[in-house]
Amino acid sequence: MIETPARLDQKRQHHNKLLILIAAYKGLQALLFVAVGVGALRLLHKDVGDVFDDLRAALHFSPESRFVNFILDKASLINDPLLRRIGAVAFSYAALSLAEGIGLYLEKAWGELLTLAITASFLPWEIFEVSRRFTWVRVGLLLINTLVFLYLFKLVASRRKPVHSQESV
Repeated sequence: MIETPARLDQKRQHHNKLLILIAAYKGLQALLFVAVGVGALRLLHKDVGDVFDDLRAALHFSPESRFVNFILDKASLINDPLLRRIGAVAFSYAALSLAEGIGLYLEKAWGELLTLAITASFLPWEIFEVSRRFTWVRVGLLLINTLVFLYLFKLVASRRKPVHSQESV
C-alpha cells in the first residue's frame, strides 16, 4: 500500500515522546563531549599546570588547599599526546552519542539497538562506580541510564514479538 502525503504527515506527528526525550539527552551528551574535546585541544602547547593555577587565582581558591594542590599536581602530568588522546576520545564519543540521538529521533531500529547496546555496556561500570563511591550524581546517572535501557529493551522486544491475530480456526 502506498502512503499518501497526508498519511505520512499524520505518522510524523505521532512521534514517540520518550524516544524524543532520550534523543535530546543524547544530543546534550554529544554537546558536552564536544566541549571536552575542544577544551582538550585548546590546552595543546600550553603548560596545563599554569592554566589551572590561573583558574585557581581567578576563582579565589586558596593555594594552601589540599584539593587545589592535588589538582595542580595532576595537571602537571598532562602533556600534548595525552591531550590529543582525550580530544580524540571525546569527539568519537560525541559522534556516537549524536548518531544515537539522530537514530532515536528518526525512530530507526538501528538507533534503538545502538543505544540499547551502548547503555547496557556502561551499566556494570556505573554500578561499580556507585558502589565504590556513593554520590547523588552517580546514582542519578545510573537511574537515568537504567530507565533508558529498560524502556528501549521493552520497546525493541515488543516490536520483535509476532502479533497474534484474532482469527478463529
